[in-house]
Amino acid sequence: MKISARNQIKGKIVEIEQGAVNGIVKIDIGGGNIISASISMDSIKELDLKAGKEATAIIKASSVMVGVN
Repeated sequence: MKISARNQIKGKIVEIEQGAVNGIVKIDIGGGNIISASISMDSIKELDLKAGKEATAIIKASSVMVGVN
């Protein structure tokens, strides 16, 4: 599959929090870093996402906010 998004980060699914409509998929990308994505439960089922499965976080955004403490 080819896509236009340049920010593609491979990892392993470590947890899926299921909700009524959406779920939170947590992907371990290494170095103690976890990326979380909110996607529909239909997509979770269609992609057959499960903990332990390899996955790629694909990030496409028109803006990124940065904050400091």
